[in-house]
Amino acid sequence: MRNQWIYYFSGYVTVKVTGQGLERFLNHLTRKGIYIWDVKKHGPESLTLKLALDDVKEIRPIVRGTECKVEFLRRTGIPFFIKRMLKNSGFLIGAFLFSAIIFLLSNTIWGIEIKGADPATEHKIKKELDRIGVKTGKLRFLVEEPEGIQRAITNSIDEITWVGVELQGTTYHLQVVEKTIPEKPEEYGPQNLVATKKAVIVDMFVEEGQPKVEIHDHVKPGQILVSGEIGKEGETKTIAAKGEVFGETWYRSEVSLPLKSSFQVFNGNEKRKHYLKFGDWPIQVWGYGELPYKQFKMEEEEKQFQFLKWKLPITYVEETYRESEQLAKVYSEQEAIEVAKEMARKDIKNGLPEDARIKGEKILRQTTQNGKVYLSIHFQVIENIAKPYPIIQGESE
Repeated sequence: MRNQWIYYFSGYVTVKVTGQGLERFLNHLTRKGIYIWDVKKHGPESLTLKLALDDVKEIRPIVRGTECKVEFLRRTGIPFFIKRMLKNSGFLIGAFLFSAIIFLLSNTIWGIEIKGADPATEHKIKKELDRIGVKTGKLRFLVEEPEGIQRAITNSIDEITWVGVELQGTTYHLQVVEKTIPEKPEEYGPQNLVATKKAVIVDMFVEEGQPKVEIHDHVKPGQILVSGEIGKEGETKTIAAKGEVFGETWYRSEVSLPLKSSFQVFNGNEKRKHYLKFGDWPIQVWGYGELPYKQFKMEEEEKQFQFLKWKLPITYVEETYRESEQLAKVYSEQEAIEVAKEMARKDIKNGLPEDARIKGEKILRQTTQNGKVYLSIHFQVIENIAKPYPIIQGESE
């Protein structure tokens, strides 16, 4: 038994047959191999049946050889549907254009609202949005996602601490938190300046207080550098000692570096593929062809379409394939030593205050084994070693 539903794609007709030779008519159809279904008798000389559109021309000779008449009651299937659509093509085109316009309008940016920023900062934000392509009238899926917009604004405008970006319908809403002006420094109570680490004093700048050490003095942690007690004996008073005391301190760094290493880099070649994704079913619309890269990194970006305020189960997907290469770096022993020394300097600097500087360095130990260079380096650093320490009443220096 055939699956009758497949005839919907090729088309079928419902036929009314009347006359005295109904049985003979049906027998002729059977002998000709014409498939019919839903045969219903409506009296001694009337019946209805269904047959495929392709078999209609085959029944005409049979009708002529019988005393029957044939009347086509209904035409069903895709061919007839297309024919009706072509008759109403004007309406169809109009409906398609209307839907396309509404679709485009629903995915176009029509508004940008910025809250929490003063006029000057708001102007800078609008200029940055314009630079990255976020502007009214532009299709939404051609601009960055909200996270990318947020990152671009935060990195380029120093006046803001944080910005939240949210897309509601066709409008981007930006909530801005600006940097606040620092409050006045807290008024300190009586205090001394003491050493934070072992050092040799190389320079001093005292704003308030009585210096207790001199240049070239060796000091140890906790030793008073500048006293907050000033005045002559019997006429002293305590204040908040202020200033900077620079000392030469010492650090030791242990580093190792392989003489041969490999790493991946992008060479600038890339290929993009574009898809329309209906639910979980992607259909490629651009960027056909085999991927010509053996090594690559793939980045995927998805943007969902919407119709008016409703999100559609359709997304635009862009896949970017960036070709990478495996490069090998081989150092000579001297080159490895220089690179390792630079690594040690960066490591030391990362743990120092901004105003500290490296005065000198000395390699304490240097070995090469198992394809690696090992260094132990001693650094001489000039840094501010003073920190405030409150004066407790009754405590002597």
